[in-house]
Amino acid sequence: MTTERSVEPSSTKLLSAFAAVYLIWGSTYLAIVYAIETIPPFTMAATRFLLAGGTLYLWARLRGAPRPRPVHWRSALIIGALLVFFGNGFVVWAEQYVTSGQASLLVSAVPLWTVLFEWVSPGGERPTRPVLAGVALGFVGLILLVGPGAGGPMHLGGVLALLWACIAWTIGSRYARRAPLPDSSVLTNGIEMLAGGVLLLAVSLVRGEWGELELAAVSAQSVLALFYLTVFGSLVAFSAYNYVLKHSTPTRASTYAYVNPVVAVFLGWLIADEPLSPRTLLAAAIIVGSVALLTLRARPRPGGGASTEGSASPARMRGSRRRKKRVRRAA
Repeated sequence: MTTERSVEPSSTKLLSAFAAVYLIWGSTYLAIVYAIETIPPFTMAATRFLLAGGTLYLWARLRGAPRPRPVHWRSALIIGALLVFFGNGFVVWAEQYVTSGQASLLVSAVPLWTVLFEWVSPGGERPTRPVLAGVALGFVGLILLVGPGAGGPMHLGGVLALLWACIAWTIGSRYARRAPLPDSSVLTNGIEMLAGGVLLLAVSLVRGEWGELELAAVSAQSVLALFYLTVFGSLVAFSAYNYVLKHSTPTRASTYAYVNPVVAVFLGWLIADEPLSPRTLLAAAIIVGSVALLTLRARPRPGGGASTEGSASPARMRGSRRRKKRVRRAA
């Protein structure tokens, strides 16, 4: 009798994967700022996700993944609308008016909305006291970040867009848990990005962004930022996150939720000279602390992550769990 075992990952590879998820996804908020300096926001986001989604789709198909069925495309359209179009596209739009650090901190509050939606849903579970304390602490941090006396009023439209991005991400994550999707996580994420990219492209056309786009005026800095977002933000970090999910625990994997905003705030201050007041630092500490409390205390659930930037859809977590169960004994 022989036993088929999964290969244990090296600590170096696992640490490298964690570092990629922490640093790359944390840096994408600043990369967005540079990308939309000379490229209209929805045009930039559409280009990024169409390129990344097309690459993932072709890669999965070349590796033998079956062609998605119509029901898969329908699910991908819904998830792409909620996670990619609203969840990421609105973040990109909002970063015209708020700093990358502020955007990352507001987005990091996704676990707060996840807990609340889970609570009020039919058959949902009442949060434990530590989780409720984390929710309350998180909202205190948000009020401190955007409330009166925060060192200058934040753009209301930008704040509302970021809040809706968080809510859409939460709704999309819940839907994706039960949506019919391909078995291949790479193919699933590819069609989700393609669907969301098409919606972003449609909005960019309706807004007249393509008519306003002057290729000669697009800076090399914006092109490099778009390249970074597409290759590193959507492909490299995606692969690293899948590796982390496969070889670590969901709780440890979800720690990116409170590391990313710290990276984003620091990089925004260091590279882009974004203001970093004591009040912002205090708000950041409170929000990150609340997310850590929620992540460590709440029962692990698919899609509980907190990065609309990373596009880490729940399908990846579901696919990872399926892979872990495929350890069989062969006679």
